[in-house]
Amino acid sequence: MTTAQDTASASPHSARDSLDLRPLLLANMGCTMAMMAFVVLIGPIARLLGMATWQAGAAVTVSGVVWVLLARPWGRAADRLGRRRILLLGSAGFTVAYWLLCLLIDSALRLLPGATLAFIGLMLARGLIGAFYAALPVGGNALIADHVEPQQRARAMALLGAANAVGLVLGPALAALLARYSLSLPFFALSLLPACAFVVLLLKLKPRPLPHNHVSSAVRLGDPRLRRPLLVAFSAMLSVTVSQITVGFFALDRLQLNSTDAAQAAGIALTMVGVALIGAQLLLRRLQWPPLRMIRVGASVSALGFAAAALAYSAPALWACFFIAAGGMGFVFPAFSALAANAMGPSEQGATAGSISAAQGMGAVIGPLAGTLVYALDPRLPFLAVAALLLLVGLWPAPAARSD
Repeated sequence: MTTAQDTASASPHSARDSLDLRPLLLANMGCTMAMMAFVVLIGPIARLLGMATWQAGAAVTVSGVVWVLLARPWGRAADRLGRRRILLLGSAGFTVAYWLLCLLIDSALRLLPGATLAFIGLMLARGLIGAFYAALPVGGNALIADHVEPQQRARAMALLGAANAVGLVLGPALAALLARYSLSLPFFALSLLPACAFVVLLLKLKPRPLPHNHVSSAVRLGDPRLRRPLLVAFSAMLSVTVSQITVGFFALDRLQLNSTDAAQAAGIALTMVGVALIGAQLLLRRLQWPPLRMIRVGASVSALGFAAAALAYSAPALWACFFIAAGGMGFVFPAFSALAANAMGPSEQGATAGSISAAQGMGAVIGPLAGTLVYALDPRLPFLAVAALLLLVGLWPAPAARSD
């Protein structure tokens, strides 16, 4: 029986001459920047529109919920219709949905409708954005799995992760800079990015035709081959979102900072996360580690960083701990995607990427809720719980080798 690894290894082409990753990297970076602008600005916008805090949180979370629901259908569609077509459809839909969000926010800030009406509009627009954004990681990871041999997949997926991390850093920074002039301006400026992403993908993404077609094979969430990648993907995203949602409260309550200083401390901590993710995932280009080793080392290092963060008593110490934790995460994120791709056959890659994306989305949905509930018991507890979870991931025994 031919495995995915056998099929990919038989190809004499490397990633460099079979797939130009640059259009994919630029498109992911641009769309991530646009996504992050809303997260940064929803607080002030919600206050001006008279929305409750839970409504602002729901407007952020709805895109994650839609992401979870549609990731696997997008994956099956990628197997059926092709990766490039799904990436083009996702980026085009994302662009239109983001323009709708821009118009909605600008109109709401000008007309100041009731909070309920504004909330419904934001939920619909964010839901549409999440629906089309879900196609991008699915199509991108499946495309890499198609064209990159197993030994190089983790490195290629690390580049994709680094592009997203750049967007994670630049998006909030640009949004904060433009918000000084108008809360609508960042959205209109950043709405150009997904449109540019679509044009770049349309004109520059020209993957080499494959010798096999994309006839979709069903992939169950309970497939034993996916058990470890799915659990690692969920745990990693859960850990990241727990830390993101609690760091600001931690700076207020544990570090005893005032509101302004706490917001600045949290912002710098999250910036350190982006910088560490970029550095770690670029470092992977020089390493030849298999995905399982990357998960072991990355999860253990990240667990150490989060455990130390629980004991931090100053903002610089918190920043250093977040940098260490994010550096470990930079190894984990591309590793579970590569581990899943290497375990599955060519006709299963789209559905596999959809399953992994759904697991990440589930972590992004549950993480904020779990983090705030646990934080209410003790400010240190979210970081310690995340550290324990990641330590278990890092120490998870490797599967026993089968003898045929």
